[in-house]
Amino acid sequence: MGRLVPAVTRALDVLELFLDGDGTLTSPDITRKLQLPRTTVHELVTTLVARSYLVVVPGQPGRYRLGVRSYQLGSRYAEQLDLAAEGRRVAREVAGTCDETVHVAILENLDVIYIAKVDSTHAVRMVSAAGRRLPAHCTSVGKMLLAALPTDELNLRIDEAGELAAMTHNSITDPDELRAVLAETRRRGIAVEHRESNPDVSCVAAPVRDSSGRTVAALSISVPMIRWSQEREADLAELAVKGAEDLSTSLGYRVGPR
Repeated sequence: MGRLVPAVTRALDVLELFLDGDGTLTSPDITRKLQLPRTTVHELVTTLVARSYLVVVPGQPGRYRLGVRSYQLGSRYAEQLDLAAEGRRVAREVAGTCDETVHVAILENLDVIYIAKVDSTHAVRMVSAAGRRLPAHCTSVGKMLLAALPTDELNLRIDEAGELAAMTHNSITDPDELRAVLAETRRRGIAVEHRESNPDVSCVAAPVRDSSGRTVAALSISVPMIRWSQEREADLAELAVKGAEDLSTSLGYRVGPR
């Protein structure tokens, strides 16, 4: 790795300060936070303003916010992102850690569609495929995505669906039971499925968020019951959350401290 350029590093440090708080800072604020000389901060801010990375807040001389150039760079980055491609990348990393099948799915009405999948290397593993559609209420990814919906929208979708189909004897078919499970899922921040879409498989899932904080997908880890236990569930839940956070970060979401 080549040598870092101190001036560029400092300029980037200045820009990254604007990601916190209300997004506005004065030169003294920057000086205090970065512990830099006032003259250095003045030169950095002057240069960033000249290049439209910072602008003066209207009506507040001496206070700055991110400028249009910062927005343009962020927008170009967002345009280059592809949820499926990023999902496959993160799924490979998660599967490489636990050697179980990992899915990334999105919600469509009351179904989930798998947009990325990486298989376990075990001989006994979940059989599925990217592009497959399943009832959301029977899967951990589906429960996670349903739990993220506003209450009014969730109730409307459930009411319009009518009967909730069962895929196994463990599938939830009662709307009130589903609402209770989703409330618990929302509270915990993870979703669990015990043999509800496949009688031989259990899964755990976590939410994937975009730059606005909206849940746009879910990442799950699916495990045959011969390798499932309460202890394994806890470990996999933590791994699913980490993987979902990594994917969220790649989509522009700022993950807070855990």
